[in-house]
Amino acid sequence: MDAFGIVLSLLLLLVGLLAGAAAAAVVYRRRVAELAAELDDAGARLGEASSRLAAAEAEGRLLARQNRELSALEDRENAVLRALAPVGEKLRHVQNQVGLLERDRVEQFGQLAEQLRAAQASDEQLLRSTRTLAAAMQSNSARGQWGEVQLRRVVEAAGMLARVDFAEQVHLDGGDRTFRPDMLVHLPGGKALVVDAKVPLRAYLEAKELPLDAAGDSGPGSRVRARLLGEHAKADKAHVDALAGKKYWDAASGSPELVLCFLPAESMLSAALQADPGLLDYSFARNVGLVSPVSLLAALKSVAFAWRQDMLTENAREIFDLSRQLYERLGTLGEHVAKLGSSLKGSVEKYNAFVGTLESRVLPTARRINSFDPTSLDNAKAPAPVESTPRLLAAPELLAGGLSGAAAAGPGLPAAREVAAGA
Repeated sequence: MDAFGIVLSLLLLLVGLLAGAAAAAVVYRRRVAELAAELDDAGARLGEASSRLAAAEAEGRLLARQNRELSALEDRENAVLRALAPVGEKLRHVQNQVGLLERDRVEQFGQLAEQLRAAQASDEQLLRSTRTLAAAMQSNSARGQWGEVQLRRVVEAAGMLARVDFAEQVHLDGGDRTFRPDMLVHLPGGKALVVDAKVPLRAYLEAKELPLDAAGDSGPGSRVRARLLGEHAKADKAHVDALAGKKYWDAASGSPELVLCFLPAESMLSAALQADPGLLDYSFARNVGLVSPVSLLAALKSVAFAWRQDMLTENAREIFDLSRQLYERLGTLGEHVAKLGSSLKGSVEKYNAFVGTLESRVLPTARRINSFDPTSLDNAKAPAPVESTPRLLAAPELLAGGLSGAAAAGPGLPAAREVAAGA
C-alpha cells in the first residue's frame, strides 16, 4: 500500500472517532440532564426528610423525658413491691397452711367419726359376746367343753396329731366300771398318759366378776374375793381326790401312776396355789399333776421328743437288721461266685486238653493227608491254649461256711467286714 492509502485510512479513522465522540457527547448530555433532575428531586426529598427528622427528634426527646418519668415511677413501684414481697410470700404460705389444716381437719373428723362408729359397734359386739360367754360359763357342760377345746389346742400346738399321737374321750374298762378320760396321750413303748380337763371354775369366775375396791386389800370386795378363791382351791383339791380315787392308770395299760389335771388358764392355777400353797404337793402325793397350758405344752414337747428318739431307734434297728441280712446274702453270693470260678477253671482245663489233642493227634494226620497234594497249602493251625486261670476267692466271708461263723460271732462282724474290704 502506498502513502496515499495510509493517509486516507488515517483520515477515515479520525472521522469515525470524531463521529463517535459526538454521539457520546450527546448521550452524556442527556444523562447529565437526567442526573441533574434526579439531584433536584433528591434535594427536595432530603429537605422533607430533614424536616421529618427534626420532628422525630423532638418527639424522641419528648418520649425520652416521658420514659425517664415512667422509669422513675416504675422504680418506685418496684421498690414498694420488693418491700411487700416477703409479706406476700408469708400470706401465700399462711394461705396454703390454712388450706392444708382445713383438709386435714375434715379428714381427721371423718376418720374420728368412723373410728367412733367402729368402736361403738365393737363395744356392742364385745358386750354381747361377754354376756353370751358369761351365760355359757355358768353351765358345767359349757365349762367342760371349753376346757376340752383348750386342751386340744395345747396338744396340737405341741405338734401332735389326733388319733395318732393322742385320742379323745376313750372308753377304758376298769373291771367293775368303765372310765372315759378327756384325753389319752400315747407314749413310746405302747404306754399312755391320761389327761383330765374337767376342773370346777364356778368360784374362780365369781371372784373375777367382783369389781376392784378403792380401799385395796382391806375392802369388803377383796375379802369376798379371797373367800371365793379359797373355795376355788378347795374345789380343785376335791377334784384331785376324785381323780386319785378313779385310778385311771389301772384301766389304761402301760400308763404311769399319774393323771394330769389340766386347768385351761395360767391364772386359774396361780389363784388356786395362791389361796392354798400346799395344793401342788397335795396333788402329787395322790398321783395327780396340776398342769397349766405352759407346763402341759412343755411335757408334751418332751413326749414328742421321746417319740422322735424311739423312731430313730427303730430305724437304727431296722438298718442293722438289713445290714446283717445283706452281709449274709453276700456270703451266698460268694458261694455262687466260687462255684462259677471252679466251673470256669474246669472249662479252661478241658479246653487246653482239647487243644493238646488237636495239636498232637489230629493235625499231624491231617498234614500227612494234605502232603499228597503238592498244590495245596498248609493252613491247618491249632488254636492257642488258654494260659490264664480264674482268680479264686480269698475273703473268708465269701468262702463256704465262713460267713455263718462270722455272723454267729457277733462282735467279730466289723473285723470280718474289714477283711472283706481289704480283699
